Amino acid sequence: MNFLSKLLLSLSVLICLNGFSQPATKHGLHFPSLSSSWDEAIPLGNGMVGALVWQKGSQLRFSLDRADLWDMRPMKGIHRKEFSFQWVQEQVAKKDYGIVQQYFDAPYESEPAPSKIPGGALEFNTANWGAIESVNLTVSNAICEVKWVSGASLKTFVHATKPAGWFKFDNIDADHFMTSLIIPKYEGVLDKNAGGSVGGDDLTRLGYKQGSVKREGNTITYDQDGWGGFHYQIAVSWKKVGAKSIEGIWSISSKYPSIQRMEAASNVTKESIKSSFAAQYESHLKWWNNFWNKSSVTIPDSLLAHQYYMEMYKFGSAARRGAPPISLQAVWTADNGRLPPWKGDFHHDLNTQLSYWPSYSGNHLEEAMGYLDHFDQNKKNYQRYTKQYFGNDGLNVPGVTTLDGTEMGGWIQYSLSPTVGSWIAQHYYLQWRYSMDRTFLKDRAYPWIKEVARHLESVTVIDENGKRKLPISASPEINDNSLQAWFPQTTNYDLALMKFTFKAAAELANELKFNSEADHWTKILNEFPGFALTGNSELMFAPSMAYNQSHRHFSHQMAIYPLGLIRWEDGLESQKIIKNTIQQLDKMGPSQWCGYSYSWLGNIKARAKDGEGAANDLQIFAKAFCLKNSFHVNGDQTNSGFSSMTYRPFTLEGNFAFASGLQEMLIQSYSGNIEIFPAVPASWRDIQFTTLRTEGAFLVSATMKDKHVVTVTIQSEQGGVARVLNPFEGKDFKIIYFSSLGKKVNETNGKDSIDHTINLDLKKGEKACLQIR
Repeated sequence: MNFLSKLLLSLSVLICLNGFSQPATKHGLHFPSLSSSWDEAIPLGNGMVGALVWQKGSQLRFSLDRADLWDMRPMKGIHRKEFSFQWVQEQVAKKDYGIVQQYFDAPYESEPAPSKIPGGALEFNTANWGAIESVNLTVSNAICEVKWVSGASLKTFVHATKPAGWFKFDNIDADHFMTSLIIPKYEGVLDKNAGGSVGGDDLTRLGYKQGSVKREGNTITYDQDGWGGFHYQIAVSWKKVGAKSIEGIWSISSKYPSIQRMEAASNVTKESIKSSFAAQYESHLKWWNNFWNKSSVTIPDSLLAHQYYMEMYKFGSAARRGAPPISLQAVWTADNGRLPPWKGDFHHDLNTQLSYWPSYSGNHLEEAMGYLDHFDQNKKNYQRYTKQYFGNDGLNVPGVTTLDGTEMGGWIQYSLSPTVGSWIAQHYYLQWRYSMDRTFLKDRAYPWIKEVARHLESVTVIDENGKRKLPISASPEINDNSLQAWFPQTTNYDLALMKFTFKAAAELANELKFNSEADHWTKILNEFPGFALTGNSELMFAPSMAYNQSHRHFSHQMAIYPLGLIRWEDGLESQKIIKNTIQQLDKMGPSQWCGYSYSWLGNIKARAKDGEGAANDLQIFAKAFCLKNSFHVNGDQTNSGFSSMTYRPFTLEGNFAFASGLQEMLIQSYSGNIEIFPAVPASWRDIQFTTLRTEGAFLVSATMKDKHVVTVTIQSEQGGVARVLNPFEGKDFKIIYFSSLGKKVNETNGKDSIDHTINLDLKKGEKACLQIR
């Protein structure tokens, strides 16, 4: 072994023991000027509040947002006596579907609310400061810096744990500093060009009386009343610090009649302004250091590496416990004088689920818990909906919801789907498998999955062949919202979700020694048919419809990814289904794909051990479907034929699915074995990752040098046996064991097994470092 290899090996061991996880400066955003469009702005956030830094006209602008700013009025017209799955079945049977669309689909398009609503904005007159020299976002500390050629500069951040943003201007005329608080136009002339779920409705349709703005010295406060007693407030305060510097703080607060969220924004700014930018930055930086120390990746593809760190930065900016889950735009609601695309709501037919994919392998379980907290907090509302619409005492979730989980209507094949709760159930399952937290298992994971299983048992029927099925079934957005979108046989989408639910229910019941319940769930599971396949072993939409058209939602292959019911590791038949299903996707082409389709396909191809294919799809996503600030905007922005859709509505799920795709290329554990670098391109010679998380609650670090794995470290968080597929290609290796205190306790020669697995029996906190000799 030469000197360089020895040095790399020593460094790898050090990384395994201590962890080097801070992203580099190059992983942020670096522009010569501010964006002139809100959706290309610099994003800052903390899950509850957010800001977009850009330039509108000649003004420096901060678009301010808060995740729980919502108009919560009930969706007009949908809660009628016909609001039931049974009634819908009857209309489908009669082929009288227009009335269903009128009652339950149309209000979502025609009514302005319920909806997420915008907050407001701050503007600063920088006309006298000259041209901008540079604009930078450093993701390691989540701070934006702007410099002007005159020497003036701005530093700004949204505090990682407080509902406030700080700004500091240096080398300016502090005696004449002034800012303006720009408020949404809730009153005025209706914009007749506004409307529709994509473009966003006009704010005046909400019917609000314009709020009040009050200026007192160096403080501006805006108070706005919304629907049903809702009220929100924005406040900004600033102070002079020296002759040429200004420090300031802004905050947004919300108040619902039945919920007291946080103290008023004016109180936050009044107290916080007594502190300093530097002091607040110190506590802010502490949170981000901890976030980035959870895991890291180093890959040779600079495009994918940059996109990955931007995605994880946005995840850290959008996901928090104590805040609502990630919605379509999270804390970056459109600042264009309209309501946000698709009302900025919670779409649970794909969008929220994809948004939390990178939290598990990425070792960010705490942030993912905010997602599940939301469902548990609104569980009674979901049970009310399940009883009202499906007529049973189990548990399901609407596919499109407000802040408190209330149904909003829309295309009911997915907005009122019987299996939405099952996809959410997978996130409860993953939180358990990646944490091995038995309290969570007993108190939250199994109760949720059990109640969803009870709902599915009730809503399904036994057909003439003795197989369990849904009375009518759909595959999200296939055939849009037409009568033909309902199938008499169960679609592969619904079937996969139901099979997963009963399989997980049985597994978790067994884990808890609820043997009779486990037996019952297994019995139900065995009553479902197999998946619908073509003669060429391709997954179909439904038994009567092959994948015969380009479509953005890969609902037919849920059994492959994310549910893992059809696994590459299960042998040749499963591999044939996976390969042929992917080939059919590529054959039909991407004309109707969105950006998130490429991110999702990257995950699928990684599960098929196709590193070249996964990397290619993720590269297309990053190049063609993201704006310069990394925001995913659904349409092909390069007009390169990657999609026939070239529009640019901003949503986040594609961003976070991208991050998951890269993680799947680097590590997989869903099959029961930990596989290192399962799907990396042959051209990637040097790769490294630190403390990615696997099922079983193991933290794994690994280094590849010159296309050969040289070291792998496994730490057990809860204790257990880690089964690692031998990554050393038949080469000799050694295993060094460390105690939970980091002390070396043993060293042995590594041994392969017949099935090429390395079994590491580790107690809680113990670590094993595998090194090539």
